[in-house]
Amino acid sequence: RVGPNRHGPFGLLQGLADGIKLALKEDIVPRQVDKVVFVLAPVMAAVPAFISFAIIPFGPTVSVFGQQTPLQGTDLPVAVLLVLAMASMGVYGIVLAGWSSMSPYSLLGGLRSSAQVISYEIAMGLSFVAVFMYAGSMSTSDIVAAQTDMWFVVLLLPSFLVYVVTMMGESNRIPFDLPEGEGELVGGFHTEYSSLKFAMFFLAEYINLATLSALATTLFLGGWRAPAPISTFWEGANSGWWPVLWFLAKMAMFIFFFIWLRGSLPRVRYDQLMRLGWKVLMPVSLGWILLVATVRALRNEGIDFQQILIYAAIAVAVVLIITVLWEVLRGGGGE
Repeated sequence: RVGPNRHGPFGLLQGLADGIKLALKEDIVPRQVDKVVFVLAPVMAAVPAFISFAIIPFGPTVSVFGQQTPLQGTDLPVAVLLVLAMASMGVYGIVLAGWSSMSPYSLLGGLRSSAQVISYEIAMGLSFVAVFMYAGSMSTSDIVAAQTDMWFVVLLLPSFLVYVVTMMGESNRIPFDLPEGEGELVGGFHTEYSSLKFAMFFLAEYINLATLSALATTLFLGGWRAPAPISTFWEGANSGWWPVLWFLAKMAMFIFFFIWLRGSLPRVRYDQLMRLGWKVLMPVSLGWILLVATVRALRNEGIDFQQILIYAAIAVAVVLIITVLWEVLRGGGGE
């Protein structure tokens, strides 16, 4: 068998070779499955991940063959809510895959996924609230425009940290890949799948990874705007096609972070996963939202507490990190 470092220069064509191999494998459908739902489940998991990309702005308005064109599929007044809606739809694919397989291991993986996504989607939605309050809009292009002077990762650091944790829970990535859990579920919700249907679940996971990374870039890292050292001495950094490069670089940084975590962290226990979501992320998010709302109200009255908010964000972020570590270490000792 030809090794992965032999497919193209530096093995760069290995992914293409694996995709072709998966698509050409025999498609095995067990006898007792619900065939209609069994076939539709991978599609329901993959399609919402692609739809979410439509509202991500990759750059400003540019000239394409003489026409002024915004580098964005579409912009909605409630664009960020579309991502949450699509994440909710995507979990149906996993749940129905587990149910239609007529396998206890697959069913357990599907049930785990529904509980996990519901828990972490609430915390993810709460992490967006502070961004909406500061930007004054749910439109992704308006949120990017609101970060002209300062990125929200500085102003709203606790919201950013909560989002980073919840995006791992939403995408079923280590350390939160409990729906797959090979150690105890023999592969989880996709145990009975093969060939192209199996490949669609993995496609959904990695497209979702890119979507959540692009959303994190848009909401917290200034979107397509150039980093501070570049934008301060180069006036044209945020015009033309250059912003696409800054956006892709930030997105690639997030994807690298995901892959690095997968290779570094072990899988957590299910009770640790649920406790972190319900007892840590949600209370911290609610308290932080109250603090941000208070500062915004005082600012509307003419009192500028933005510097105080930055210090408060650092303090809350430190408390959040310590609490998360304490919960994981306490849970690791057994209860």
